[in-house]
Amino acid sequence: MGNLKVALFIVDPNNDFVVKQEMLKMQHPKFGAIEVPTGHEGALYVQGAEANADNIVAMMERLDSRLDDVFVSLDAHQEMDQAHTTWWYRLKDGATCAPFTILGRSPDGKRVIKWEVDATGKFIPTDEEYMTFNPSFIREGGCTGHGFLGYDEALAAKGKFKHVVWPVHCTIGSWGQSVYEPLRKALGQWAIQNKSTINWIAKGTDIFTEHYSALEAEVFDPREPAMTGVNTNIIQAAMQYDILALSGWALSHCLANTGDSLIRLFADPAQGGDPRFVEKLVLLEDATSNVPGFEFLGSAFIDRAVKAGMKISNTRDFLR
Repeated sequence: MGNLKVALFIVDPNNDFVVKQEMLKMQHPKFGAIEVPTGHEGALYVQGAEANADNIVAMMERLDSRLDDVFVSLDAHQEMDQAHTTWWYRLKDGATCAPFTILGRSPDGKRVIKWEVDATGKFIPTDEEYMTFNPSFIREGGCTGHGFLGYDEALAAKGKFKHVVWPVHCTIGSWGQSVYEPLRKALGQWAIQNKSTINWIAKGTDIFTEHYSALEAEVFDPREPAMTGVNTNIIQAAMQYDILALSGWALSHCLANTGDSLIRLFADPAQGGDPRFVEKLVLLEDATSNVPGFEFLGSAFIDRAVKAGMKISNTRDFLR
């Protein structure tokens, strides 16, 4: 494998996803090194992410110059965002929408309601209706011009998962939006030792469309084409590598959607792609985890990606 060009793709190593409890390290004159909780905790912590990230750090130290390039996406949101709890309230009592609520059009297509999902991934409508802080956003504006109802219709037309309302997370400039510190240091060390730079990818600043994939938003917003359209530069750069290792969070959402984008765009002649390019992809299974309750999405991604030609490895065995 010595002559193969290898790149690592890390999806969203933001503190809000990776850190269960931030610790402040201090040196006590009697007891030595002590770690004290600071009170910071990732707003959308993914169970197992810290261990995943430490696995990535160890692998980067082991491989060092054998990694030719590193791509890192970072979630970056406004406090007020269609995907955040701050945007929605329950119509019957005015209660703020609970995190992880799944919203979508009612069967009659006229209202926004809560949907339940069973263990098989089947969606079941409820009678619980929701409204935004600006009622006009239900039917007007947004990336389709037809409000949230139009957005939901666009998601359905693309065969996408329904809209999930998340805790406020990765707000621009916050501690939660910053990179998990051990990984940030590993990235900096790799860049300095190899006289290279990290390919940073920003995503998520458009408040009217989710941006799970690091390469394109869920629904294109013509008012923000550079942010929500296909990131052609990253796609074409990634095509130059013989192996592209995938890691990051969460497997069920942002990594899965990034992987799906890579598979589709790698096969797109308009991007200079070839269907065989999917064989470049290697999922590092110990460098990612699912959002609890959405494991079925991660499993579904692995099934379809492996069938398409993606390989599976782990941080210990990769490139050994």
